[in-house]
Amino acid sequence: MPETPAAPNDPALAGLRERIDALDRDLLGLLNRRAALALEVGEIKKREGSVVFRPEREAQVIANLKGANGGPLRSDSIAPIWREIMSACRSLESASRVAYLGPAGTFSEGAALGYFGSSIERRPCASIDEVFRSTAAGAADFGVVPVENSTEGVVARSLDLFLTTPLIIIGETSLQVRHNLLRARSDRAGIEAVVAHPQALAQCHGWLSEHLSAVERRPVASNAEGARLASLDPRLAAVASERAAGEYGLHVVEPSIQDDAHNRTRFAIVTDPQRHPSPRASGHDCTSLVVSVANRPGAVHDMLVPLKQHGVSLTRFESRPARSGQWEYYFYMDLQGHPDEPAVSRALSELREVCAFFKLLGTYPLDPH
Repeated sequence: MPETPAAPNDPALAGLRERIDALDRDLLGLLNRRAALALEVGEIKKREGSVVFRPEREAQVIANLKGANGGPLRSDSIAPIWREIMSACRSLESASRVAYLGPAGTFSEGAALGYFGSSIERRPCASIDEVFRSTAAGAADFGVVPVENSTEGVVARSLDLFLTTPLIIIGETSLQVRHNLLRARSDRAGIEAVVAHPQALAQCHGWLSEHLSAVERRPVASNAEGARLASLDPRLAAVASERAAGEYGLHVVEPSIQDDAHNRTRFAIVTDPQRHPSPRASGHDCTSLVVSVANRPGAVHDMLVPLKQHGVSLTRFESRPARSGQWEYYFYMDLQGHPDEPAVSRALSELREVCAFFKLLGTYPLDPH
């Protein structure tokens, strides 16, 4: 027989709730003690001229806590909990200004909050270009930009902008992307156009072709912008997150319409190296760079030889046309390790010698989620 639920006045339940309330008060006291220590750290950093945010330090804190976890709390719950704790403590020194593709309700906003926590100053931008410009100009301390999707591949505009701006990557995060059909009405009747970012429309191509094949697909600057437009016009439907549905008062007409159930987007955290230094080695790092080689037989092979000789793992390799009209390409590479490690340092030095163009995009701790 099914277990009888406890009555609201059950003494056992009341006793457990009292214990939870007492623990919550203890936790609050411990969090305030942690915040006081963080303020002391902040004073030392001010005297030394150090930056407030150290991504490698926060990655190490989360990794250590995961290793010490004895349950029943799931290890994958630790990172978001401590991101918020560290965000709240960090904001006592200075709230980070974070630029991302807006408006409110975008996946980029979700990635920014997931990485930095909610105790930040939000700087929503109208385009990826504006995220780069705002961060480079100092209007934001950090930018969050999409770089790769598990279904549609690289975000070309982000990769192109890494070539022409001084910003470096100091972190990464990934977000599971669940696209929903949103509308001011609660059904699909009378939809004349679906509005969303081109990547989202592509990621939902199969579902849209099957269920709304005769409906126009209209690209806009962001999914949240599509949600905003759909809130103003009942003939439109948006493809966006549940966060956007709540932000703009829309119905979730159809949930999870993406073609890939495991659809994820990877985001890079960028900053100006003149204001924020590259993270130190954490032990679990990624180094990103972009290179090009002369258009001759064996050039790409020669470019990869130093990595093999020094045992450096190549974890990502993408090519983009150089737009020179000469069939030349830029190669975007992710390497496992940090330039402070001897093997990585030697491999990068030899790689630089065989490349016609070499730019280190950044070194950063791997996403601890």
